[in-house]
Amino acid sequence: MDSKLGQSKPLMIATGVVLVLWLIAAAFPFFWTVWGSFKVQADFFSRASFWDAIFGPATTRQTGGAFTLDGYQGAWVEREFYRAAWNTVIVTVCVTSISLIFGTLGGYALSRSARKYTMWILMAALVFRAMPHITLVSGYLLPFFELNIWGYLPTAIIVLVAINQPFTIWMLHSFFQSIPKDLDESAMVDGCTRFQAFRWAIMPVMWPGVITTGLFSFLLAYNDFAVTAMLLNQDNQTSVPKINSFLGTVQTEGTIMYAVAAVVSATVPLFILVMFFQRQIVSGLTAGAVKG
Repeated sequence: MDSKLGQSKPLMIATGVVLVLWLIAAAFPFFWTVWGSFKVQADFFSRASFWDAIFGPATTRQTGGAFTLDGYQGAWVEREFYRAAWNTVIVTVCVTSISLIFGTLGGYALSRSARKYTMWILMAALVFRAMPHITLVSGYLLPFFELNIWGYLPTAIIVLVAINQPFTIWMLHSFFQSIPKDLDESAMVDGCTRFQAFRWAIMPVMWPGVITTGLFSFLLAYNDFAVTAMLLNQDNQTSVPKINSFLGTVQTEGTIMYAVAAVVSATVPLFILVMFFQRQIVSGLTAGAVKG
């Protein structure tokens, strides 16, 4: 026993070192960006010395302190990033809600169906999901222009739901398949209709899978650039296209720090969300990977 423990100890140490190095490499860009968001452009993008970004000599000269909120002030107040943040909330909540409603119903129906065309429907959905987003968006442009609805949030929501729906159906279908059909049948024997069995017997067991799928749907809508950049006008931009607009084709002093501050502002909510739901995510992915 002691010999086995002695043999495994070097492996445990090596694994721990690799994990620590991976954690540092993965976390460093985020924490470096957070640190830089409180500096001025001359420090954070200094070519003279790397240490300027650490100690902030130009930040001290320009603002009187080693840290400054000028980047956040410029992004949120001067460039009205709060409008883009609110538009992002509307788009992501609507896309996630609609995708989950149709995804749970469709995934459940396909998982319980014995028809031969079920797999063909799933394959067609997978092919549609694999297509580049920019290809799908181009097909929507003409009718949106003709109907005079281009540039508004509902147009982006419609397209994002269409792109996201095959993914949610596939993922929820696998979760439903992991739940034994006996559970539905037992509920129906007790007097429930098919929908009541779905609502009262299946969904309580499905919550980890729903949360996991919902989070991935949320991230797709939250991080999208191609759809929102092409289908929304300047007044209705979401966070990612708005951050890109800070960079622009011609940069003026300080505007790039608006983008850095906006990136931090957009990333922190995602970090908190993933940390809050991490157990449900792991539980949902594990449940979807094992069929009952």
